[in-house]
Amino acid sequence: MAIQVGQLAPDFTLRDTEKNKVTLSDYKGKNVLLLFYPVAFTSTCTAELCSVRDNISFYNNANATVFGISVDSLFANGKFKAEQNLNFALLSDFNKEASTAYDTIYETWFNDMKGVSKRSAFVIDKDGVVQYAEVLENAGDVPDFNAIQETLSRLN
Repeated sequence: MAIQVGQLAPDFTLRDTEKNKVTLSDYKGKNVLLLFYPVAFTSTCTAELCSVRDNISFYNNANATVFGISVDSLFANGKFKAEQNLNFALLSDFNKEASTAYDTIYETWFNDMKGVSKRSAFVIDKDGVVQYAEVLENAGDVPDFNAIQETLSRLN
């Protein structure tokens, strides 16, 4: 079932590129931007995440923690993060639990890959409530960052 604005965000625990466990509910009291992306190293994923990197001061000023999430291993995410000098955490949803909980997963994607995260964005407020939800069917599209930034600005 699609995640709707106004509902509590599904909690999850995933590993970051440093092998640390990251649990969403530990971020209550902060705004959170979740960016699910299909796979590391593709052109659209790189452009999307580098855009966030280049605008990280906006997210920091909005008291927002940014997490990029894909079904890639934490090792692939670590290499991707290092190569692109990303300044926010990438989380591995290798077991597809968060992508499934957020209903943002392709059954079949490019070249018959199964279980890849759809490009999507969720803004979660300080109380753990979803304030913005966008799931894109076309992996070549990127989230509406103007709408995301407007949502975060309203939350502060």
